[in-house]
Amino acid sequence: MSYAIVSIGGKQYRVREGQQVLVDRIALDDGETFTPPVLLVGGDGDTAIAPEGLTVTARVVGQERGPKIRIGKYRKRTGYRRHTGFRAALTKVEIESIGTGAAAKRTRAAKAEPKTDAAPAAAGSVPEGYESMTIAQIKDAVAGWEPAALRAALEYEQEHGKRKGALTVLESAIAGQEGG
Repeated sequence: MSYAIVSIGGKQYRVREGQQVLVDRIALDDGETFTPPVLLVGGDGDTAIAPEGLTVTARVVGQERGPKIRIGKYRKRTGYRRHTGFRAALTKVEIESIGTGAAAKRTRAAKAEPKTDAAPAAAGSVPEGYESMTIAQIKDAVAGWEPAALRAALEYEQEHGKRKGALTVLESAIAGQEGG
């Protein structure tokens, strides 16, 4: 299925896999997953209203605040002026999967277990699965990498990713191997 309409916080959203949506504040911690009620699934020429056995899996990315809205009241010739402001409390949600219960579990399991014990495929090349690793996973795996793989990962990060945490981890690992 290519899209679904789900209900989150009393409002309806049209979502696709991998899409991030800003919704009204949800009382869940960052990184938690939940399954909102599916109202409609469509795409590929098929449309199903309130499908049974189909789930949408969503993950909370973070809590945010909306833009500041300024409200001003004014009455001429009386000196009456009032200004107030408002910022909406929002939650950024990423849609992980749309599908049947079994298919959704398979995609979640595949995403939940990235390779952390990545060994270099060849001397001087980026370790296997490096592109999908988080900074914490890089920090854990760096101890087992060869110096050539560390330098290749550092070059890759400087050219593509430019993640400050990953750059710091790789530079400190290279300095630790050269100094020790």
